[in-house]
Amino acid sequence: MLKTTLREEENTLIMTFEGKLDTPVLSQVEQDMKVLFDSEDHDIILDLTQLRYIASCGLRLFLTLLKKARAEGRSLTVTGLSPYIQNVFDETGFTRLFSIVNK
Repeated sequence: MLKTTLREEENTLIMTFEGKLDTPVLSQVEQDMKVLFDSEDHDIILDLTQLRYIASCGLRLFLTLLKKARAEGRSLTVTGLSPYIQNVFDETGFTRLFSIVNK
């Protein structure tokens, strides 16, 4: 199960993820993240502080969003990586692709 929360601060959309991002919840997460894909004038922060697990489908979704944001001149920052999620990002090379700010 995964819960997402979206809020806006100035010109930035912040989406918080809580739980497990895996195949069973992917279609719902894609729907939740549609606003991030569609908003062409907002920077994005993905807050993963409460994310306990991410499957390859979730990583692919984040990468697709990163590519779209960059193509539109927007920034995408990932924050709040737990040691487990940090390890996943390290192992997949995502730490070299994403701007990561740990709280």
